Amino acid sequence: MPLYRLDHVPVLRQPTMLVAFEGWVDAGTAATMALARLVDGADVIGAFDPDALFDYRARRPSLEIVDGRPSELTWPELPIRSTRVGDRDVVAIVGPEPDYRWHELCDATVELARRLEVSEWVGVGAIPGAVPHTRPVHVMGTASRPDLLCAGVNPGPEGVLRVPAAALSVLEMAIAAAGIPAVGYFAHVPHYVTGPSPAAAIELLRVLGRHLGGEIPVGDLPEEARQIRLRLDLAVASDESTRQHIARLEAKVDHEQAPSGDDLIADIERFLRDRNENSQQS
Repeated sequence: MPLYRLDHVPVLRQPTMLVAFEGWVDAGTAATMALARLVDGADVIGAFDPDALFDYRARRPSLEIVDGRPSELTWPELPIRSTRVGDRDVVAIVGPEPDYRWHELCDATVELARRLEVSEWVGVGAIPGAVPHTRPVHVMGTASRPDLLCAGVNPGPEGVLRVPAAALSVLEMAIAAAGIPAVGYFAHVPHYVTGPSPAAAIELLRVLGRHLGGEIPVGDLPEEARQIRLRLDLAVASDESTRQHIARLEAKVDHEQAPSGDDLIADIERFLRDRNENSQQS
């Protein structure tokens, strides 16, 4: 059975395929928040098979109960949407990171890209980093060719970085191996911040706008980012040790401009450790 279906195919001219997954490599939900804003109102042209890709015990459907009566189930899904950014056609896939059948997912995504005559693939993610919330969001890139990244984004980090792989990166490598130009844009989110990061989502949308050659509306994300910044500033001001920690991060970022590979590994290991501890407590 095919892993995806296309209900209809609009007329597309060498579209760009954009992909973001909830979960791993989506710190602060910044990547999926950004793509959700980009595809707001976009046409759904198909979907991947959720029964084949998701573990419903780990990613349970939500149940709505009205006056004691089960009323509605909302299942995790991975739709395929089409829209435009400036003069560029875009095919977007945004949703939960698949739990199963990653090899088949790669084959199906490559087949879909060829079927739609995709000209390039862009993965969007966010990673925890030793960066302060008081500085502009930094975005690093990965690319199958150095000249593919948009202006202002550098490949990184330098050296060898060995971390648990995300489905997003597995797809990027499969797409590149199929001969389709592939890039990834990853925002750095402060590792000490829990909850959403609209500031990182805004920067990802700016980078995607430069890459695609068109402005992407950010809606109310700036106000959300402002409110979160105010709360963070108040929390930092009330604790001297936290202020000193933020000051050290500011000095480090101002000096280096971007986290090193060792810093990223340490931050990701901390993120995984905290995530495991939280899951055990719950």
